Amino acid sequence: MAQAASPPPAVRNPLGQSRYGGIASALRERILSGEWAPGSAIPAESALAQSYGVALGTVRQAIALLVEDGLLERQQGKGTFVSAGLAGASMLRFFRFRSREAGAEAPASRIVARRARPAEPVERAVFGLAPGAQVIQLERVRSFGTEPCLVETVVLPLPLFGALVDSDPDDWGDLLYPLYQQRCGVLIHQAEDIVSFAQLGAMQARRLRLEAGHPCAVVRRRAFDRSGRCVELRTTRGDAFAFEYTAHVR
Repeated sequence: MAQAASPPPAVRNPLGQSRYGGIASALRERILSGEWAPGSAIPAESALAQSYGVALGTVRQAIALLVEDGLLERQQGKGTFVSAGLAGASMLRFFRFRSREAGAEAPASRIVARRARPAEPVERAVFGLAPGAQVIQLERVRSFGTEPCLVETVVLPLPLFGALVDSDPDDWGDLLYPLYQQRCGVLIHQAEDIVSFAQLGAMQARRLRLEAGHPCAVVRRRAFDRSGRCVELRTTRGDAFAFEYTAHVR
């Protein structure tokens, strides 16, 4: 179990903020600063309560806020851990394939195009970039065996993802999110997906071995780091007849 820092950062309580809210803010700052690495355990609640000079219940309330935000995860019988972020294969929950259950394993990925270019106005607004800033754009095909199933356009802000500009895509592996963390120090904490339907363009159809104009499902994603900053824009297209959305309503 990780040990509490001594002394911890001072807790700032703006007017109107609860005591546990102040503790939650202090813990959030320590997480975002990298004091506790993704996937690592934070100090025990009793140790945190002692180091901050508050009741155990106050610490528990603070931790509950960060669990609700997704920054922390409770593991029964083990403790509380810093979220390790998204694994990167979740896009497959939208699609099914005749040869296997959707999402059973990550498909193989191949980068078919990569270029740095000036950011478009909407990209500058979403990423918080200055005029003249650049992005890196990736075109990717994902396949099961020899069967292509998804085509993706991924846009990332520079210089944050500068390590990907000249590195060899053959060494990247099949999942981008672990790559972002390993090569660029960027952890994808959460994502927002919007689903719509359209028709495949000529290039997209060729890559999926379908006819131009074939119906496709389109998933537009904005992915965010732990500070809430948008760091990825992704558009995924796949055969509309291989699309199946499942939601659990409770």
